[in-house]
Amino acid sequence: MSAPSPGYSITVRAEAPAAIDTTGVVAAAVASAGGALTALDVVESHGDKLVVDVTCNASDADHADRITAAIAAVPGVAVRKVSDRTFLLHLGGKLEVVPKVPLKHRDDLSRAYTPGVARVCLAIAENPDDARRLTIKRNTVAVVTDGSAVLGLGNIGPAAALPVMEGKAALFKQFAGVDAWPVCLDTQDTEQIISIVKAIAPVYGGVNLEDISAPRCFEIEQRLRDELDIPVFHDDQHGTAIVTLAALRNALRVVDKKLEDVRIVVSGVGAAGHAIVRLLDAQGATDIIGCDRRGALDPEAEHADEFRGWIARNTNPSRTTGTLKEVVRGADVFIGVSAPNLLDGDDIASMAKDAIVFAMANPDPEVDPVAASHHAAVVATGRSDYANQINNVLAFPGFFRGLLDAGARDITDEMMIAAASAIADCVHPDELNASYIVPSVFDPEVSPAVAAAVRSAAGTERRG
Repeated sequence: MSAPSPGYSITVRAEAPAAIDTTGVVAAAVASAGGALTALDVVESHGDKLVVDVTCNASDADHADRITAAIAAVPGVAVRKVSDRTFLLHLGGKLEVVPKVPLKHRDDLSRAYTPGVARVCLAIAENPDDARRLTIKRNTVAVVTDGSAVLGLGNIGPAAALPVMEGKAALFKQFAGVDAWPVCLDTQDTEQIISIVKAIAPVYGGVNLEDISAPRCFEIEQRLRDELDIPVFHDDQHGTAIVTLAALRNALRVVDKKLEDVRIVVSGVGAAGHAIVRLLDAQGATDIIGCDRRGALDPEAEHADEFRGWIARNTNPSRTTGTLKEVVRGADVFIGVSAPNLLDGDDIASMAKDAIVFAMANPDPEVDPVAASHHAAVVATGRSDYANQINNVLAFPGFFRGLLDAGARDITDEMMIAAASAIADCVHPDELNASYIVPSVFDPEVSPAVAAAVRSAAGTERRG
């Protein structure tokens, strides 16, 4: 069973006898069921009874039920209600629209709306570029999904994807002041998605594609980049690649190795894996081996899509063959964006001295992080309950902040490399160690540093 997590936090409201040891007995019941007690509050007190709210973390929904049953089994205790705190947080959604201008009297209304707004409309009609200056376009991003590849949940559709997109939009605002809005499309037809995004583009300064399955995501992104005059960014690809490169830069500093000298094995050649390989290649990595579920990609074989074919043809210079377990032997770096439990501690032990392991499958990584840490010098995951969380929130808010501020129309490798460098450099030399290769997602330096790096790279592109 995985460790208790705030993602499965519950509050149990229970009625109990007014005895001196009541709260202690209830707390012991939570502990006996493996829960992590975070609060115990008395909400009512009477001469003969107490009503208490018991708040604790569980490891999953079934575990939450077992904790509740353990509390109910305490003699004299009756459970009145159980609240799932995650669901409570989502009640009514996580976003709202708040006007930036006062609307207190008739004069305000005349300027913000009719008749004054007509002059602004005509100014934009005469010069469409003024939309960036005079409307929300200058600070607004569309978070677009079709719900076909949501987190680890798969093809759950647009309505079920909406809570994730709301969360993404909230992160944009919290970390970079970007006004993002969920756009969940009830179609998984590539041409329809492209047409819809093109049709709504006048409102937005950028498009963040999210949780669209491969290989359709590649064509959708490329077509929209070619046909729109605003930047289009598929976070599952490029956000993951940026933070992975940042983490790898610092991990290599820890073990005193250079990117151009190490052998890197990448497990998973879908959206994230493809972008990671491309960015590492652009940064100067010379020995990358991409693996799918069968093992190292064969450059001579027919591949499911052109993107896997590109990896097969342009990596693995030694033409190493074999399964993932075979290919990882002697490798300096393992990067996993694939599936859980593909490797074990013995596989990590077979890697080169001072190996680096990034096992990023969520929620269950490719190799148990504890087992990996017995043999590797640096271990990172996508989880928040282990050291070195490789989390896209380190990249995408600041990245879009920089794009919007620069008025960028395209996204380049130079921008992504600059963003990765900025993230890596937020871990100061006196802070860097095997357990701290990426900054905290709450580090206030990160988003501004990424934005500045992207603005600078965008300016260089325009001058070039």
